[in-house]
Amino acid sequence: MTPQYKKQISKFLSLILRHQPEKIGLQLDENGWALINDILDKSNLKFTFVELEEIVVTNDKQRFSFNADKTKIRANQGHSLKTVDLDLKAQVPPEFLFHGTVERFIGLIKSNGLQKMKRQHVHLSANKGTAIKVGSRRGKPIILTIKALEMQRKGYKFYKSENGVWLTDEVPVELIIF
Repeated sequence: MTPQYKKQISKFLSLILRHQPEKIGLQLDENGWALINDILDKSNLKFTFVELEEIVVTNDKQRFSFNADKTKIRANQGHSLKTVDLDLKAQVPPEFLFHGTVERFIGLIKSNGLQKMKRQHVHLSANKGTAIKVGSRRGKPIILTIKALEMQRKGYKFYKSENGVWLTDEVPVELIIF
């Protein structure tokens, strides 16, 4: 399988597991799980379970997870579907977390803080390197430092996805270091 085909399948999985399962007539359960056989049967892209497993295991961002018996798959975070509940438990974050963005969003962030927009959560990283990668997807990255522990002490909840991404509902301006 070529790197380009792996990327194409990964983008397809992100689309159907995070945003538009109806595009192929896929059913997600309340926790975002889809039957692997349904994906393999309904996809226009032809790939095998072995190829799917390779994508899940080697994905640099660990976007997807299998259930224990590898009959189901789901996206670890990033859903725009309001019907998916990943059953995440609130956790105490580290003192600081990071968010990668680009210049064109800074004015809006300085006015409104970080908002989840169409997703279920704001995504934060435990290290600057990951935030740089995220910000680089749209141009020259700007890294914001989030006073996460102070936020948590003020009543904001934090969750950590299976792939280590920190999630919260919003980040107020006064708790962002620009």
